[in-house]
Amino acid sequence: MHPEPYRIKVVEAIHLLSPELREARLQDAHFNLFKVIAKHVYIDLLTDSGTGSQSDTQWAGIVRGDESYAGSRSYIRFEAAVKSLFGYKNVIAVHQGRAAEHLLFGTLIKADMIIPSNTHFDTTRANIEALGARAVDIPTPEAADINDPFQFKGNIDLKALEKLLSKEGAHVPFVMMTITNNSVGGQPASMANIKALHELARRYDTPVYFDAARFAENCYFIKSREKAYAEVSLIDIARELFSLGDGCVVSLKKDGLANMGGVVALNSDAVAEEVRNRAILYEGYVTYGGMSGRDLEAAAAGMEEVLNFEYLRHRVAQVGYLGKGLEKIGIPTVKPWGGHAVSVDAGKLLPHIRPENFPGHALVVELYREGGIRCVEIGSLMFGHGDNAPPLELVRLAIPRRVYTQSHLDYVIEVFGRVYKNRHRIKGLEITKQAPFLRHFTAELREIDSKAEAVGV
Repeated sequence: MHPEPYRIKVVEAIHLLSPELREARLQDAHFNLFKVIAKHVYIDLLTDSGTGSQSDTQWAGIVRGDESYAGSRSYIRFEAAVKSLFGYKNVIAVHQGRAAEHLLFGTLIKADMIIPSNTHFDTTRANIEALGARAVDIPTPEAADINDPFQFKGNIDLKALEKLLSKEGAHVPFVMMTITNNSVGGQPASMANIKALHELARRYDTPVYFDAARFAENCYFIKSREKAYAEVSLIDIARELFSLGDGCVVSLKKDGLANMGGVVALNSDAVAEEVRNRAILYEGYVTYGGMSGRDLEAAAAGMEEVLNFEYLRHRVAQVGYLGKGLEKIGIPTVKPWGGHAVSVDAGKLLPHIRPENFPGHALVVELYREGGIRCVEIGSLMFGHGDNAPPLELVRLAIPRRVYTQSHLDYVIEVFGRVYKNRHRIKGLEITKQAPFLRHFTAELREIDSKAEAVGV
């Protein structure tokens, strides 16, 4: 792996709590790691959203931020950066990705509609279902096999999509394409698949919108894995990709390299006008959209920096380094490794814990107990509410951008080794309290002491 393509200017102290204090923090949090405060976490792999380190250019922009309520120069710079990168005519700033989803979906979706996607992530699904619509996942079949070496497991299943559009097209207001596909391990979609999606959607007069939180990582994979794009610049790949859609919603807390921010970018003037009206109601005036001027500056700089080849090569290699280290000690992971995270197959690692007792979350709890590591389950706790039945019980180890070094990842591998040796002792859990949407953020759980207590026994 190449060394980090940057020098570290600022550091933050971290501290590993004693085993006794870690156990106490788990009890206090009712076994939900979202409720453990950050200073009690040693290595935080909960998310790569808004947790990255900003560059010197971004910090300089923070000082320059124009905090004018309307028409600030920081918004003008932000708008120019969005248009240059994504190519859409209309730019609506919002404070983060789920706000972008809320505004666009509230404009386009009505009850009983169907929204197909390669895979909706948690907030996307929740925003759709809150409107009474149905979120339908149709990932490429290869995504179901964690060992399949297929290079583009983030693809959408075009045959399944055409079948859906031919039968239910009148109820499908648009197709949502998530890049990269977070729920199946941060896997990319190929340009060939996106082109075919564009052509199919046009035949059925159906718009395509991108959930483009990790667009840069997806573009890097296209360049490195699709022969036709090996000599094409990353910015040209990005512009071609977005030309195949009608707009996008973006959390700029990921590949915007910012700590806060998001955007809705659209070609349709009519849709954009309604989104703007809703933005004023929910987010603030359209030239700040719930963001400060300094946030707008940082996000603009991040969009200009993120398609740097050296940065993305190291980013992807860092994920691969963690994946290889875990594989070496016997931890089953989704392969090929993705762009922002390694996803561990907790269902395979902990076969003695049934899905209704959350094997993924059980592994999350044990990693904190053993080594102060925080990560997140992507399985039955996150997606298994109601009629949803996730095909895999995954634990995502999301690596914040420009934050951790190789020695931090070596520590994570070491802790996994200890957990692996004692995996048969790990207990399942059951929910004692939950919310109707996005329950994994606030749910309270307890560990099950015996098989007799298990749910359904």
